[in-house]
Amino acid sequence: MYAVVLVVAGLVFHDVRAQETFPTSTLSVATKDGVREFSVEVATTPQQHAQGLMFRRKMPADSGMVFVYRQAQPISMWMKNTMIPLDMVFINGSGAITKIVERTIPMSQEIIASGGSVKSVLELNGGTASRLGLKAGDRVSLSGVFD
Repeated sequence: MYAVVLVVAGLVFHDVRAQETFPTSTLSVATKDGVREFSVEVATTPQQHAQGLMFRRKMPADSGMVFVYRQAQPISMWMKNTMIPLDMVFINGSGAITKIVERTIPMSQEIIASGGSVKSVLELNGGTASRLGLKAGDRVSLSGVFD
């Protein structure tokens, strides 16, 4: 659970909401050194996109979250209320990695842009992309999205 607090003319209003739940899947990335698999939560709705990994204090190794959009488009993300450093992996409509932003800064409101049209964004623990040698051009497989 999380609370939204609104202060208007000195009055405090609390809006307590249940956090979104996410289906899980296995996502694979084919690199020059082999296939890397991740257990991912899949965010497909606007509510899931808005919540993302906010307020989490840790994430298991080789886990992540993939944000999937209905169509390829320019995407902008930020780290507001996200407590762990992340690698953001931008993926185009055909499943190719187009850009990787490594080790984003927790709680930052700096805009992180895709730099072009993408169909999804994979968030991994900070440093994972470098550790596993993920690169632009690597191919992503996710059942129902990138087969």
